[in-house]
Amino acid sequence: MIRRTSISGKSACMMAAGLLLLAMPRDAMAHDPVFGLGPHVIYEGGVEISPELDASQSASTRGQDLGFLNVSYGINADWTAGIELPWTFKENAYGQANGLGDLGLFTKYRFWRKDGLGVVDSMAALLKVKFDTSKRGAPTTAKPALGTGTTDVILGLTYGHESLKWYRWASIRYRRNGHSSGRKVGDKVLVDLVGGIRLTPPEYLKPDMVWLLELNGEYGRHGSLDSVSLVNDGGTELFLSPGFMWTVRNFAIKAGVQLPVFSNLNGVQTKTDYRAKLELEWHL
Repeated sequence: MIRRTSISGKSACMMAAGLLLLAMPRDAMAHDPVFGLGPHVIYEGGVEISPELDASQSASTRGQDLGFLNVSYGINADWTAGIELPWTFKENAYGQANGLGDLGLFTKYRFWRKDGLGVVDSMAALLKVKFDTSKRGAPTTAKPALGTGTTDVILGLTYGHESLKWYRWASIRYRRNGHSSGRKVGDKVLVDLVGGIRLTPPEYLKPDMVWLLELNGEYGRHGSLDSVSLVNDGGTELFLSPGFMWTVRNFAIKAGVQLPVFSNLNGVQTKTDYRAKLELEWHL
């Protein structure tokens, strides 16, 4: 006697979507969150072009960065390197400044990956160096600076989970800031927890939407001037950041806004009003 097993239409669709997602080139369609760090790397020989626009505002300063030269290259299937160069605009009560910002070079290595049916888990490490290449005004001016004025090193560790419906990312970064003219900019620790949901199962070659919600924390240490600790420097800020990731084939749009939900800055400092980001991605 032969027993027949029936599969519901919904189950069959989910199985088909899972097999399709597994068969698709994962490194070509994977992405990182908007503000946090993810383990995404470019496939071997691949190129990612990702211009972005960053905007921020506080009570004392308004700024925009146009990252017109954001390019990544896949050295191999797990190792990516890239370059970043923004055009920066800053404005405060004393005037405006604009020009090329600080040049950044980075590399990311994915050291662990586990694939399942419609599921990918991975971890990666990041090294980024931001060089002091932006134009500076005269030392006596109170106009905003276009860059940090120092050469800074960023180390990061990140985990990511991608499935048919759910996304999860977690990351930690340590930013070691440099010295300039006797001033030491305080180091920073950044922690990110991100969740995402795909409300509609993906269909090959059709647009795909993932909604994101990030929790971004930043802790800055006191800086110093001539080895004397600066009172009005450093502290903690926490942001809740809704966003989205819209993808079609090898092109994606990512956008989000950081809204402050907690601030404990040292001394007298202006709190962040908001930060926003819009990023375009092409995988070639």
